Amino acid sequence: MSSQPSADFARSCVPSITSSGRRVSLLTDDGVCIEAEYTPRRPARAGAPAAAPDGLVVVLAHGFTGSLDRPALRRAAAVFAQHSPVVTFSFRGHGRSGGRSTVGDREVLDLAAAVRWARILGHTRVATVGFSMGGSVVIRHAAEYRQAHEGRTGAHTDMVVAVSAPARWYYRGTAAMRRLHWVVERPLGRLVGRLGLHTRIHSRGWDPVPLSPTEAAPLIAPTPLLIVHGDRDPYFPLDHPRALAAAAAPDSTDLWIEPGYGHAENAAPPELLTRIASWLNEHG
Repeated sequence: MSSQPSADFARSCVPSITSSGRRVSLLTDDGVCIEAEYTPRRPARAGAPAAAPDGLVVVLAHGFTGSLDRPALRRAAAVFAQHSPVVTFSFRGHGRSGGRSTVGDREVLDLAAAVRWARILGHTRVATVGFSMGGSVVIRHAAEYRQAHEGRTGAHTDMVVAVSAPARWYYRGTAAMRRLHWVVERPLGRLVGRLGLHTRIHSRGWDPVPLSPTEAAPLIAPTPLLIVHGDRDPYFPLDHPRALAAAAAPDSTDLWIEPGYGHAENAAPPELLTRIASWLNEHG
């Protein structure tokens, strides 16, 4: 992949630049086409200076059954775009991306493609912000694509934010997660996922089981890590963010427990997203 020209890596999937930026199809290391979009910085304050072309860019990783065109992710992107350019994309099996969802396993390759594209566009600082499944992906991606591994073609991240992320796999302790496992593991559930949730799910289980977020968290340091979780999360209770924070390096990790906040991008208020953007600017 490192020798592949950028013209082959980022192929246009629309006739022209969209009203919100540039939309392309990215090719992952395992040959899946991933739909992605670049949105330039749009400051809320009139007359605010534009972001430097080589400055910070935020790459957003949505949750399971989301996509770059879902309203919740577009709302989040609009908030972050007030502070820096934004790259959004649809994980495999979601939206107009190819392939089938592996619910957090091979999705690390999708995020790596999006980060690599952000650097091809000229950005030298990349922050990855993931929600729920995307939160587990940004943690594993940061552990597996470290800057020291330059053979991985600049797909590393410089800051990580995991929002509403699980700490461990196969969790079934809440009704919401039991429903999710039914969708993923049963043939009828996958049919419901495809027809009702517009998510194409792979029928094969993990082999091998990927590194868990808790196992990956200590490998991220010294890259700054922010863990954000709501005390009203219906999917993962508070032992998940606390386990992630306990496993991560204390000198480079912050933990925010948000009162009244539910789960992932669907429930994230603009005020919380703005504080996350401020945290990124402080650490960038």
